[in-house]
Amino acid sequence: MSKFTVEGKQRLSGLLKVNGAKNSALKLMAASLLGQGIFWIEDVPQIADVLTMCGVLRALGVEAELANNRLNLVVNSLQGRPPWDLVRSMRASIQIMGPLLAKLGWVEVAKPGGCAIGARPLDLHLSGFEKMGAVIETTNGLIKARAKRLQGADITLRYPSVGATENIMMAAVLARGETIIRNAAREPEIVDIQNFLNKMGARIEGAGGALIKIKGVTDLGAADFKVIPDRIEAGTYILAALISQGEITLENIVPEHLGALLDVVKTLGGEIEFKNGRLTVHSPAKLKPFEVSTNPYPGFPTDLQPQLVVVATQAGGLSTLRESVFNQRFGYIPQLEKMGARIKVKDYTAFIQGHSPLNGANLVVSDLRAGAALVLAALAARGESAISGIEHIDRGYEQMEEKLSLLGAKIKRSLGKGGLSEK
Repeated sequence: MSKFTVEGKQRLSGLLKVNGAKNSALKLMAASLLGQGIFWIEDVPQIADVLTMCGVLRALGVEAELANNRLNLVVNSLQGRPPWDLVRSMRASIQIMGPLLAKLGWVEVAKPGGCAIGARPLDLHLSGFEKMGAVIETTNGLIKARAKRLQGADITLRYPSVGATENIMMAAVLARGETIIRNAAREPEIVDIQNFLNKMGARIEGAGGALIKIKGVTDLGAADFKVIPDRIEAGTYILAALISQGEITLENIVPEHLGALLDVVKTLGGEIEFKNGRLTVHSPAKLKPFEVSTNPYPGFPTDLQPQLVVVATQAGGLSTLRESVFNQRFGYIPQLEKMGARIKVKDYTAFIQGHSPLNGANLVVSDLRAGAALVLAALAARGESAISGIEHIDRGYEQMEEKLSLLGAKIKRSLGKGGLSEK
């Protein structure tokens, strides 16, 4: 297996360009199934999850080629049964259900896999399809859905699920009549999907708010599009600046998408400057403690929770971080404790004692964002750390070790069998 070797206590400084958003690009790829013709999507990150989704689309009949962060898709005839192994490997693959059900009238998919961070039930997706007239059957890890043509419906989500909002929205664009999604998720990536679909010929309004309206159309074409910047990648490098006592400038960034994080950065004592389309973060001499709870957007993102916990180990005093989204998100903490972190978890809340000297260790990554957190911990630690399981990191960060090296980190990748490449 591949691993990172990191020599800690290096101050990070310099300029980085943020990639397009993973959580938008994957859903735009799924949304393209609703259309017909040639698509060009710009600023697509060359990460493992995108390459997996390319494999899913090809298996469905789409021509998909990714080069230099530019994705070319050719959508003509489709089939609705993607390969079991590809769907099982990535949570985002469930997003093909809505488009294929709407376009073909049927779809069969394996229950998806992904990071082991807690329960992520599919009932909100499936109940939304059922309200639109689909017949759902689940047997032996396989989900089958059928509908001659979906019907518009008034759907209230009991929780503002990002995936369910996106899947139902995509299914609704070809449904007969109007669909209303209430208590919809409000993430910027959902706005990106709305804009992409509307460019293809859909009629959607309200994304970014709690109520989305979709008026069904009979068919969609193709579109060229540019993916929004990745706020989670940006946030990870912002926190890397703080933990390394550094100063990092990021370009290709939307500060409004980072409001909750930037508020925490100010609480920690960091200084933020936004000028000429670039955001610069200056770390203070001493980090201050904080109290934070993860929440759906525009709250503090759960995908930055592990990274922030690591920063808290180097702040003064006691910090608390409550996880309200995923019930197993603290699974990485034993790895931090191995390095010397002092953390107690009770009732989904982590109590982090600051001024914890971290020491290099052999670390194992359990999921994507935990992997980013362990890299940050290694940057702050005394001595050398070896981080295995970095295929999880490759799922969401393009060339993390190269970007950190440009900022002054001492980090190297040792390749195991295979590697990250287009396939």
